[in-house]
Amino acid sequence: MLDENDRRILRALADDARLSLKELAMRAGLSSPSTSERLKRLEERGILRTFSLDIDPQALGYTLQAMVRIRPLPGKLHAVQRLIEEIPQVVECDKVTGEDCFFARMHLRSIDQLDEILDRIADKAETHTAIVKSQPVRRRMLPLD
Repeated sequence: MLDENDRRILRALADDARLSLKELAMRAGLSSPSTSERLKRLEERGILRTFSLDIDPQALGYTLQAMVRIRPLPGKLHAVQRLIEEIPQVVECDKVTGEDCFFARMHLRSIDQLDEILDRIADKAETHTAIVKSQPVRRRMLPLD
């Protein structure tokens, strides 16, 4: 699926997604045109989806992080999903199997803000909330081998 040149490109981008094409090519040991073509193919194949921005939520005043399991009431699945999609403090949400339907990660400024959000959901779903103490493993790149 990936050859070693592709792996070098992806590893370099994982370290610094802001690299210039020239620098990326140098780190991958390829020419700039070859690197550009490989980037294009990685995007076309859906392997490289986006170059993202990593912002520290705490630096913006979001000092609280919560994981919320959400179980919609009967007949409310789609309404709950739309509601979750509209809440800007929900930075990630997975639709899962099991008793709960959604597992959402929220960044919040306060417990009061968490209460306000959960109150918006309360008439459509049951929720179970865990406050995040720390994150020993941050989102990271998958093994490329």
